[in-house]
Amino acid sequence: MPPAAIDILLFTGIAFSVGLFCYAAVVCYQLLRTDAALPTARAGIALADEKPPAHKLCIIVPAHNEAGSIATLIRSLKAQDYDRLRVVLALDRCTDDTRGVAERAIDRDPRFEIIEITECPDDWAGKVHAAWSGYQRSQHAQSADALLFTDADTEFDPACVRACLALASHRRLDMLSLFCTLRSELWFERVAQTAAGFELVRQYPLIRANLEDHTRRRPFANGQFMLFDAGAYRAIGGHESVKAALLEDIAFARVLTYRGMRTGLLRAEGLVTCNMYDTWAEFRKGWKRIYTESANRERGRLRRYALRARLTGVVLPCITIGALAAGLLTAGPLGIATAAIAAIALAAWVVSLALLYRRSGATLLDLPAFPIGAWLVGSIFREAWSDLVRGKPTSWGGREYVRTPAARG
Repeated sequence: MPPAAIDILLFTGIAFSVGLFCYAAVVCYQLLRTDAALPTARAGIALADEKPPAHKLCIIVPAHNEAGSIATLIRSLKAQDYDRLRVVLALDRCTDDTRGVAERAIDRDPRFEIIEITECPDDWAGKVHAAWSGYQRSQHAQSADALLFTDADTEFDPACVRACLALASHRRLDMLSLFCTLRSELWFERVAQTAAGFELVRQYPLIRANLEDHTRRRPFANGQFMLFDAGAYRAIGGHESVKAALLEDIAFARVLTYRGMRTGLLRAEGLVTCNMYDTWAEFRKGWKRIYTESANRERGRLRRYALRARLTGVVLPCITIGALAAGLLTAGPLGIATAAIAAIALAAWVVSLALLYRRSGATLLDLPAFPIGAWLVGSIFREAWSDLVRGKPTSWGGREYVRTPAARG
């Protein structure tokens, strides 16, 4: 290869390496800044020890065909170290043995009640209607001081309820939501889950989601765990105010924010864990729904996010690795400089990923697979865009929904 061509190749490698370094530095800064600015749910344990909460709490669990997971949740709720709680299981049009499994796990514990829902109105999303029915049909929910809506595939640490009630009171929140710690056992969880969650947090940074100034806040919540002050929940009209939403969590955060109320979104740090999906097909379908709704059904945003995931997670690192190899194989000062800059950039990138994996609870052994995960996440964004363009319906909670693209999408 002519020397001039080699020089161009090396300078190109340096440019991409610098780009990767700058990107990694920004990611590190944002992660460390978030850790310094916000507590995790575990901080609530000390607060509860210092000032024990006294709220009457009702936990409402909408569940559709959750026979495989609901017993784990029930056992964890029975083990809570907070005694002023009641639990409502809102079984929504279940066709499996969810009720039988739940009854065996409850084992006549008087704190639990089961409500069965046999139909869902056409203008309601299934999960939203189930949660609303659980609230409406339970005397304990109607008289509670605080309401916690959670999913049937979650599992609570024994100190979770007490800690989160104390944390919500301490921060004077009308709603506290948690980013649950996700299981990382199946191949697609180990390869793609960290990248998938990271792309969602990039859309809704935790610091912006927790701003006190509601006019500047970027509202976000996670439906796996939403703890409401009961008065605030009733004031906004409860689930009826978000009845058609396929992501009722973000819808709730927006309603509360627009009403000038305070919302908080924190990392669970193991106090709540969740098994989101059991197969790659379910993972892909679920994240398509999440990304479509979190992007407000804007096709342009989905395309941009697909490009961003692959550019920052695959293209930049791979070209930088190539620059490192080219620099090592090229004699002279330019080759040495290229290899050195590429090595520094890759080290910074690995550090940023290590911070990300530590925060998500994933093992560092899976870090080398991140580029594969980022490519797959880019594919999910592309599929979400394609489904929206073609008007392909999505199935969720026993029903199909056709989403209309946003006018500016």
